[in-house]
Amino acid sequence: MTEVKQIFPIKGMHCASCVGLIEKSLTQMPGVKKAMVNLATEQATVTFDSDLCKEEQIVSAVASVGYQAMLEQDMVSEDQERIEKTKELKKLGIKVASSLFLGGLILWGSFPGLTNTAPGILKIFWVQLLLATPVQFWAGWDFYRATIPALKHRTANMDTLVALGTTVAYLYSAFVTAFPNVVMDLGLEAMPYFDVATIVIGLILLGRYFEAKAKGQTSEAIRKLIGLQAKTARVIREDREIDIPIDQVSVGEIIRVRPGEKIPVDGIIVEGESSVDDSMITGESIPVDKAKGDIVIGATINKSGTFIYKATKIGSGTMLSQIIKLVQEAQGSKAPIQRIADMISAYFVPIVIMLAFATFATWYIFGPIPTLLYALLNTVAVLIIACPCAMGLATPTAIMVGTGKGAERGILIKDAESLEIAHKIKTVIFDKTGTLTKGKPEVTDIIALGQVTENEVLALAASVEKGSEHSLAESIVQEADKRELKLTQVTKFKAIAGHGVEGVLDKAQVYLGNRRLMDQEKVSFSSDLAQIEKLETEGKTVMMLSVDHKLSGLIAVADTIKESAHAGIEALEKLGIEVVMLTGDNQRTANAIARKLGITRVLAEVLPDTKASEVRKIQEEGKVVAMVGDGINDAPALVQANIGIAMGTGTDIAIEAADITLINKDLTSVASAIQLSKKTMRTIKLNLFWAFAYNIVLIPVAMGMLYPFFKILLSPILASVAMATSSISVVSNSLLLKRSRI
Repeated sequence: MTEVKQIFPIKGMHCASCVGLIEKSLTQMPGVKKAMVNLATEQATVTFDSDLCKEEQIVSAVASVGYQAMLEQDMVSEDQERIEKTKELKKLGIKVASSLFLGGLILWGSFPGLTNTAPGILKIFWVQLLLATPVQFWAGWDFYRATIPALKHRTANMDTLVALGTTVAYLYSAFVTAFPNVVMDLGLEAMPYFDVATIVIGLILLGRYFEAKAKGQTSEAIRKLIGLQAKTARVIREDREIDIPIDQVSVGEIIRVRPGEKIPVDGIIVEGESSVDDSMITGESIPVDKAKGDIVIGATINKSGTFIYKATKIGSGTMLSQIIKLVQEAQGSKAPIQRIADMISAYFVPIVIMLAFATFATWYIFGPIPTLLYALLNTVAVLIIACPCAMGLATPTAIMVGTGKGAERGILIKDAESLEIAHKIKTVIFDKTGTLTKGKPEVTDIIALGQVTENEVLALAASVEKGSEHSLAESIVQEADKRELKLTQVTKFKAIAGHGVEGVLDKAQVYLGNRRLMDQEKVSFSSDLAQIEKLETEGKTVMMLSVDHKLSGLIAVADTIKESAHAGIEALEKLGIEVVMLTGDNQRTANAIARKLGITRVLAEVLPDTKASEVRKIQEEGKVVAMVGDGINDAPALVQANIGIAMGTGTDIAIEAADITLINKDLTSVASAIQLSKKTMRTIKLNLFWAFAYNIVLIPVAMGMLYPFFKILLSPILASVAMATSSISVVSNSLLLKRSRI
């Protein structure tokens, strides 16, 4: 089985029932595991078995229900897509203007009061028919184009409601125009209602026009990210420098970057040094000094010097491309709360059609004279006002704006579900090393015991640690290099997870590690316990050196607390969230660091393979837990937590392992992500409330519930205004998220 996850742009969707119809057609296909359709992004994210289902079959399934899915080879560039959408918007604008203009002329010639001021030609019914026909079948063709395939599949959507409502009004009016005597014989006034059909179509299209413009603003974050990319790269080939388009750069290419230029793709500096503005990735405004061996990220800006670097990642492999992909997937994903709207919209349109029939029957049987006219107008009003557009847009527009705002702040949210869960977080667990601290410890104390010197202790420790990748080992080796000490070749090296290392140096068995390792190897350190505890109370990590099972020295290492750690913890505590520190350090050292940070709950001496179980224990207390780590060695704990938050290191693993990645490395962004979730969820709930309330209140009004008491009826024209207003208000409310402070 070859499982593929692919995004298909979809054209022609207008409401939540459109979404449900496409999802249903896709999930019924053999080989399709999952299909999520997003109204706001106009995309379908389909997970399928490529052995059982082909892309072309997916496109055909979407086409069979009246919509158009696009394959990757048919997709155009961002610029071309923007041009096409501008053309579509212009075309829609022409239809809106034409419909409202022609509808206005018809209204002028037929509406009581206005008709007295109208030219005689506009009062002729055949002229009104002539004016209404292009509006009904040209401007309103999109409604029919989506309705016909839907009816073939015995389903209905918003277009079905509009097509039914306006067609009933148009056909009745055409019948009155062609056979006025038949209508008068029935006791009805021979009065057509072409104004209802034309103006309703014009107003619905006007609503779609404003909705499309507003939806364009919700995807602004993606456009901004794409706009950051460099267009060309200056490569060195055969001792010549040439400028080439960025899509022609190959891995291994040598590239020169001059002051003020954008770095084209990701790579490693091989010559020169400079300061680089990484704010695009990190959100940090202060430029970072870069020199030979340092990694540079595509789309960041070279500030001062000139340097040459080797391209390591190009195209979709670059950090910026991964960020864009992640934001696109997040904006196209579906929050669990959206299921409410989806479930309701699946039954909504059929129920509305039944209510429309019930309205017609009730008014025709029990209504005042002319009963047929009242029945028709109220039926049309019900069909028009019950558009489920607002329900379909309530969640995805807020998700789009929320994830986009997060991306602008260096907070990458993997999917809508993560954004929804984040507002429920009650406890945040921070891994210490590399998260609360800089992860670059330095040797602070070397204590020689017995017949050896400080340098001998350091040389032995560095020799055995040279094979280790731990950050503490690196600090010891660096200190030995600084003192220019000669290291001894180690044999039988072994790293003992959560304990330390061991090896053989000149036939001597050497151990370097924590108390657990010394206890395990039965090395006594009781006489030096006071010194060890003193160093630990200062927040230092103490490693003990044993040579042939005798304690020979102590090496204390301290890691610097990150500048944003205090502010990040304070921000979480202000939100009423419990903060926990998790570390492999012993209890005394852990407590010393926790005191500096104001953290009261500490989980110390935690082995790497038990981090996930510690997270599980806190979850068993009934708390929603977020785990903040480096995204690599904390991966099991990140997965176990309700929300895994990785401090972005610019690695693929960091982005893949976590639900949220903080590429700005700022710990205050943990609280910002939770606040963003709270504000997004508040917006979604408000959107859904208004979407549902609008239908619950106005459908009974359109049916004529107020008529027996107040003689109030809802005109189909006013119904179309209300319907358009509801959709625009939902999108506008989502756009307010852009202005919120997190």
